[in-house]
Amino acid sequence: MFDKILIANRGEIACRVIRTCRRLGIKTVAVYSEADADALHVRQADEKVLIGPPPSAQSYLLIDKIIDACKKTGAQAVHPGYGFLSEKEAFQKALAAAGIAFIGPNARAIYAMGDKIESKKLAQKAGVNTVPGHLAAIPNADEAVKIAQKIGYPVMIKASAGGGGKGMRIAWNDAEAHEGFGSATNEAKASFADDRVFIEKYVEEPRHIEIQLIADGRGNCVYLWERECSIQRRHQKVIEEAPSPFLDAKTRKAMGEQAVALAKAVKYKSAGTVEFIVDKNRNFYFLEMNTRLQVEHPVTELITGLDLVELMIRVAAGEKLPFEQKDVKMNGWAMEARLYAEDPFRNFLPSTGRLVKYREPKAGPDVRVDTGVYEGGEISMFYDPMIAKLCTYGETRNDAIDRMRRALDEFYVRGVSHNIPFLAALMAHPRFVAGKLTTNFIAEEFKGGFTTKDLPPRDPAVLAGIAAVIDRIQGHRAGLVEDGRTVMLNREPMAVRVTGQGAAFAVEAGERAIAIETNWLPGEPLLHAVVDDQHIVVQVDAVGSGWRLVHEGGQADVLVLTPRQAELYALMPVKAAPDTSKFLLSPMPGLLASVAVAEGQEIKAGEALAVVEAMKMENVLRAVRDGTVKTLHAKAGDSLRVDQKIIEFA
Repeated sequence: MFDKILIANRGEIACRVIRTCRRLGIKTVAVYSEADADALHVRQADEKVLIGPPPSAQSYLLIDKIIDACKKTGAQAVHPGYGFLSEKEAFQKALAAAGIAFIGPNARAIYAMGDKIESKKLAQKAGVNTVPGHLAAIPNADEAVKIAQKIGYPVMIKASAGGGGKGMRIAWNDAEAHEGFGSATNEAKASFADDRVFIEKYVEEPRHIEIQLIADGRGNCVYLWERECSIQRRHQKVIEEAPSPFLDAKTRKAMGEQAVALAKAVKYKSAGTVEFIVDKNRNFYFLEMNTRLQVEHPVTELITGLDLVELMIRVAAGEKLPFEQKDVKMNGWAMEARLYAEDPFRNFLPSTGRLVKYREPKAGPDVRVDTGVYEGGEISMFYDPMIAKLCTYGETRNDAIDRMRRALDEFYVRGVSHNIPFLAALMAHPRFVAGKLTTNFIAEEFKGGFTTKDLPPRDPAVLAGIAAVIDRIQGHRAGLVEDGRTVMLNREPMAVRVTGQGAAFAVEAGERAIAIETNWLPGEPLLHAVVDDQHIVVQVDAVGSGWRLVHEGGQADVLVLTPRQAELYALMPVKAAPDTSKFLLSPMPGLLASVAVAEGQEIKAGEALAVVEAMKMENVLRAVRDGTVKTLHAKAGDSLRVDQKIIEFA
């Protein structure tokens, strides 16, 4: 067994590997960029090595720097995590040449499976079902259109070296194929330094289901069941679960056996995942193989009781797997929700800044949080905006969903925008609860984007009652007791009366009688309460002279007033929001990659105006109505802050 392992990664996955190494008594080395000097993985590791400036191309992607760090610290092995160098054949070869173990597959498997074009050819030879398509690299946009026409729309344009949803576009016609080729190649080049793309048939009503593998390189390769990853936005997974609510035993076995056959064809060693697209009739087709640990691996660990990182380390150290296929059991159900620093109400644009407040749900057998951040830390513009992975476990799928909904309410994050409201809406969506999933779920159910109208319905009487109880608890501490109140809930009045003290309160809210029990104390951010025998969690923030209550992803601004105060409040004018309709504002911090219009130019609704690049993703900003460009306030190459003016219209 290794004495010391270097983790060639950052964030939550580096912390995840450190956790297992610590349990196994293995010392760890963290590498970090200047932007990550105070990062959590750096704090948790036994040793740390600075490897360069913030951009990944000047730090985490430099093979020589990683090898130098291994030599400097005496690390005998490297765990690559996911992303960065985890699927780079050259990295594995360089480590081997330096006599350093790579905790992952050999270079041949990385090359064969990491390249989407080559992997599909190998899959066909191994007898694995594949999607019809053109598997050669495509030279230009015109050729892409010709190939798409031949395959038949819709088609998927995909980066050969892609992953994480980058370098992927769906095209339904010639114009989209032409434009999609350009966007996919640009993203692929920026993300992977490889602009090759290919085209394959887009399967309609598809489900994304993947098989987790572990192999010891000695002929023993087993599949650890499947994960359903169909809830995606822009091809980026949002919710994952294990097992899939769609597969039957026959399909599960067939998919697992084909995945194993493919792995054996390249003499695979270590953990890996074979991804399939599955149609509504349970026909399944090979998508790709990820020769690394997946982001969503915790849900597999929760239903199998296995530690995949430990197995990877043991296999890399030359040990055999301690079990065979017949020994792998499936118990219960697990869900994973990815918490990102992004604003779901502004088309999920990335959010950067300091985590002013950060409190995780209490961990236990039914809740797991994998994170690489802490209160006071920064969400940097240089890397993926993930805050944490929240996983829940239950005996049934509904149990796991219910626990996830409460855990989302308990996750307290302030300082950056985040997608918890969107995750809460997904968990409460009737179609999701019914398990009727496809990769088009989000596009179909949130066609106009995500708004507050998409949040789960909240009982205003309960929130008004909670607000009145908060006021009563505060009043008792201040020596003030007045039962009658008017609660202004988002400026809507409701008469509320509270009786009781200690932890039990009887509330009359409007025409409702509600029993509320809570031990909440002023200053606590989370209010746990039993409301009519149901446990709920409400986040409580003091805002001015009132409160902001957050529950099930939605927030309500409340004021608790005496009747006379309510009369006066009704006379207060509402401040109008500033008119920004004449401006194109930057929706996120980022780089203004290009401006497509000039001063004096007439524009049409839907026309592309500019491209803002953030976290290696291109975001095209389009006109919402016809008009004329009056002034350009920024130029290509400028760094933009949120809401900075780019274009002014006449």
